Amino acid sequence: MRIQLRECVAAKRKAQPMSDIQHSLQVGAKPETIYPLISTADGLRSWWAEDVTEADGALELGFFLRTTVYRLRRLIATPPLEFEWRCETGQEWAGTRITFRLAETISGTLLRFTHGGWEAPTDYFVSCNTVWGELMFRLKGVAEGKSPGPLFAVDGMAR
Repeated sequence: MRIQLRECVAAKRKAQPMSDIQHSLQVGAKPETIYPLISTADGLRSWWAEDVTEADGALELGFFLRTTVYRLRRLIATPPLEFEWRCETGQEWAGTRITFRLAETISGTLLRFTHGGWEAPTDYFVSCNTVWGELMFRLKGVAEGKSPGPLFAVDGMAR
C-alpha cells in the first residue's frame, strides 16, 4: 500500500501543469507603437537589454558580458495584436514561450504578458517574475515616449 501511495504522489507531481509568469498593464500608446518594441532587436534594446544580436533567424540577448545568452525565435506574429517568442537556450528558459497580447482600449492598449511553460516554480522562476515586472514598466515607459532605457546593460544591471 505504501508503494502505491508513493507512486500516486509521484504521478501527481509529474501531471502538474507547467508554471507561467503573467503580467497585465495599461499602456498609453496604440498597439502599432508597442508591436515593434516587442518584436524587433531594436525594440528589445530600448527596454530589455543593450546586447541584442540577430543570428540565423533568431535574436540573442546577452547578459553580464554574455555569460548568459538567451536565443529567441519568432513563433507567432500577428501584427499589431500578438507576438510570441520561443526560447531556445537557457537552463530553465529553453522550451518556454514569451507572449505579448495587445488589445486596443480607449486610453491606449491593454498589454497582457506571459512567460509560459516553465518546468517548475523554482527560485529562479520567482526571480524572473520580479524582473519581468520591472521590464513591463520599462516597456510601458518607452511606448509612452519616456526614456527609461534597457534594464540590462552589457556588463550588468543598468543604473
